[in-house]
Amino acid sequence: MFDFKLSVVDQVPVHNGKTQAQALDDALKLAQSCDASGYYRYWFAEHHATLCYACSAPELMISRVAAATENLRVGSGGVMLSHYSPYKVAELFRTLDALYPGRIDLGIGRAPGGAELPSRGLAYPHSYQNAEGFLERVAVLAECLTHDQLNQGALRGLVTTPLGGQGPERWMLGSSDGSIENAALTGWNFVLALFIGNHERPADIIERYKAMYRQRQGSEGKAMIAVASIAADSREEAEFLASTHTFWKLQSQLRGVREGLRSPKECMSLYKQLSVSERAFFDQTRGNMIVDTAENCLQRMEDLTRYYGVNEVMVVAVTHDFQARKQSYIRLAETKMDSILCTSSI
Repeated sequence: MFDFKLSVVDQVPVHNGKTQAQALDDALKLAQSCDASGYYRYWFAEHHATLCYACSAPELMISRVAAATENLRVGSGGVMLSHYSPYKVAELFRTLDALYPGRIDLGIGRAPGGAELPSRGLAYPHSYQNAEGFLERVAVLAECLTHDQLNQGALRGLVTTPLGGQGPERWMLGSSDGSIENAALTGWNFVLALFIGNHERPADIIERYKAMYRQRQGSEGKAMIAVASIAADSREEAEFLASTHTFWKLQSQLRGVREGLRSPKECMSLYKQLSVSERAFFDQTRGNMIVDTAENCLQRMEDLTRYYGVNEVMVVAVTHDFQARKQSYIRLAETKMDSILCTSSI
């Protein structure tokens, strides 16, 4: 039995020549399908000025999806806090929590979520500070979420509305030792983003986060992992579908080209033209994804939950075709449910 929760991080890819408005509609359809399939959370990533990702305002998609689903926890994965006033973010997520009590998650990150120019645009007319002051912003955000009125600091007396409510569940996304220190120091739950980069993470990274959290907060912090995964009828088909996202990462990270999503057929044709070093990057990037049959994908995820000591896996899936992506999520959920039913009938 695959004994862990399945959740979703939706980067809202623009599929197969569709418009970005259609991609937002696809996100709603996928969320409703995942709700019916038993997924636990559904988070929206934040990207700016990209051709292939359509969600620049996660808080709006959160409200839309929460209104159209029944069981999912819905949240951000994550709000790129370096761009925004923590007070305004607190107001947004207090409002979401008031509208959909007990169902809202606030995931935050420190990455820009785009290139330099959109970062400057978000900060205009002020200068973009990148990660400077990130922990201070996190601290102010936490205070505004926790207290109706601030009792200390430069913003003493500041009231954050709507008043009352339990507030959103708080998560910090990261992929390094620095991230676990930031999350533990500020009292946020932690998501280990294994889909970012190709580097190895030590097996004890979550254990160290929890130890630091207990030491600093006197309570237990929660943690989960996020992976890139595509499930198909065969490993070969899954690898073929994954070539779309893999080639986009190669273009973005090695060549500085942020383009739309290419078809798997085109990506595999272009693969033959890559240099030796580019092929190595492509192979390693796709190798770090979990791409296989649903059962094998779930087994690999379960291995990772044991390796890191967590009980929830968030899945990022990017494909050229929407139906292939939707079916990937459905396959995972149905196979997981079948394993539970099989075990319970023994």
